Amino acid sequence: MNYFSRHKVLAATVSLIVGSAALHGCKDFLASNAAPQGSLNEETLQTKSGVEGTLIAAYRALDANGSVQSWGNAASNWVYGSVASDDAYKGSEKDDQPPIQDIEAYHWSSQEAMNYLNDRWNGMYEGVVRANSTIRLLNEIIANKPALFSCTGADASTCDDDAKSILGEALFLRAHYHFEAWRMWGSIPYYRAGDNDFRKANETPQQVSADLLVDLDSAIALFQTVADPTKPRNNDAGRAFLWTAKAYKARVLVYSAGLFSDNASWTAALTLMHDFNVGGADQAANPYRLVDSFDHVWTGFAAYANSPEQIFAYMASVRDGEPNGNNANWGERLNFPNGGASWSTCCGFHQPSQNLVNAFKTDANGLPLGLSAPATWNTEDSTFANDAAALDPRIDWTVGRDGVPYKDYGLHARAWIRAPSTSGPYSPKKNVHEHAANVEGNVGWTPTQTNAVHIHLFRYADLLLMEAEAEVEVGTLANATAIVNKIRTRASQTVQGCGISTDGQAYFADAATTTIAAYPQCAGDNRIAVPLGDPSVTWATYNIGTYPATFASQAAGRDAVRWERRVELAMEGQRFFDLRRWKIADVVLDAYMRGVGGGAEEDRRAYLVGAENWTGVTDRHYWYPIPALQVELSKVGTTPMLTQNQGW
Repeated sequence: MNYFSRHKVLAATVSLIVGSAALHGCKDFLASNAAPQGSLNEETLQTKSGVEGTLIAAYRALDANGSVQSWGNAASNWVYGSVASDDAYKGSEKDDQPPIQDIEAYHWSSQEAMNYLNDRWNGMYEGVVRANSTIRLLNEIIANKPALFSCTGADASTCDDDAKSILGEALFLRAHYHFEAWRMWGSIPYYRAGDNDFRKANETPQQVSADLLVDLDSAIALFQTVADPTKPRNNDAGRAFLWTAKAYKARVLVYSAGLFSDNASWTAALTLMHDFNVGGADQAANPYRLVDSFDHVWTGFAAYANSPEQIFAYMASVRDGEPNGNNANWGERLNFPNGGASWSTCCGFHQPSQNLVNAFKTDANGLPLGLSAPATWNTEDSTFANDAAALDPRIDWTVGRDGVPYKDYGLHARAWIRAPSTSGPYSPKKNVHEHAANVEGNVGWTPTQTNAVHIHLFRYADLLLMEAEAEVEVGTLANATAIVNKIRTRASQTVQGCGISTDGQAYFADAATTTIAAYPQCAGDNRIAVPLGDPSVTWATYNIGTYPATFASQAAGRDAVRWERRVELAMEGQRFFDLRRWKIADVVLDAYMRGVGGGAEEDRRAYLVGAENWTGVTDRHYWYPIPALQVELSKVGTTPMLTQNQGW
């Protein structure tokens, strides 16, 4: 749930109920035949709190625990963006959540995979419906009770700042949910507030792109007219505002440029993104920046929440009165070390692939080994514990490795892995809170695996690297190099430290004993993050450098930016969609399975031997199949309005 710092309980509970009433009406819940009491309808919702409730409900659909409860509807897109790529295995045991394994092996037409895809479809369009409900209700208020928002005309542009921002936020959210569906399926229906029949034909991917830009431009125009466009409404962290919409527009343009080989979109994106970095007309007002250390991006520590790197995030809430912990990171709670960790009891999903781990190896210059040694970078099949291989320090903020401290939980160990032969020896790390942050849940199923860690849906480093892409594509290689070097310089600031916990409970006392036995220098050292080169670190050899002032060629720049996106955004649900928009998914994913850089995942994980081949980006795996149930439901008479994607 995307909460606002001053309204956690409202956003998590009351507003969801109000918003749902706006969407679906209210049934008589009384057992007797007495007159309904306290019922909600469109007239009673025509208040400021009513429209605010429907808007909060639209934010609430960001994660998997709205109306569509499914691991396949998680805010982070870990199933479709990471497991379907070369970043991660499904994890866990072979027979647990088999639909994810079908998605991982590209068996997308199986019934189980279709069920997961249908959950994602429903989740995204639930968000669209809620956004459109907000727009409709606001329009009704303007028509029937204009004084509520000091309106002088028939639309929100003539009203006060609250009405302008509410409409802008709803339009932004409508664009976001359509964007997520668009990058899954390409050809999708686009629903507006006036649509009253869901049986609507899908548009071409190009038409959807144009509609996304219309919504985002409309939101931008509204946000620009409020008294202070530099801040979100009420200064509530998490709300979309002018700069959120501008950044998202740049994102859509970059996607369009790649998907449609559209040079004009590269230029338009670059012009807009210069406002976020250097040289743009409005650059001084940009509120976003890289935080000073990579470990401050994915963290539970309150001091680093709502950081200037956060463009748009799912912001979970714990200990807020919800009895089952459902306002926490519901969609990520499977993605913790399993069993043997003691502090974490389940479930070992979304485990980093060996290919990803090897991607963090660096050469003598501290640059990606995969670029300087393309034939051998992927040969190793180990945990790298006490290994001489030089590594990018971001590996140990991303991956749990045996013999290496895991935040402040002690040394990662093989006993933490549920089924190593299936899922490999590594654990996910970004979504896991630090114990010292004290942000874990205390109710519901696996409460220690629910937390308030922000799930970044779009962050500033992502935007900067998209800008670097655009610079490469238009030929300004020095600019692209400078951006990549900025990202790499930030990555060099800190590495995983000893992280000895001061918590005296038995598990942490034992973890401290084990850590100190392996690394005596860690006695009394509770630092989770230490500077690169700190003498306490003997479990890894970290080496990260920057590129010379200008990439040697456009091809070299393209390779460097793409590699940088992989290691910076690893396990964040972006990789698969990057490979697709670059039109290299067929080459990269076939090589990932069958062999690249001296290693093949089908040799490492036997269950991947049957993974389907990609035979070219024009073939069926280019887009996910539209859920068969949705095609059936779209029929008018016997004719489906939805056209299935090619090959399915």
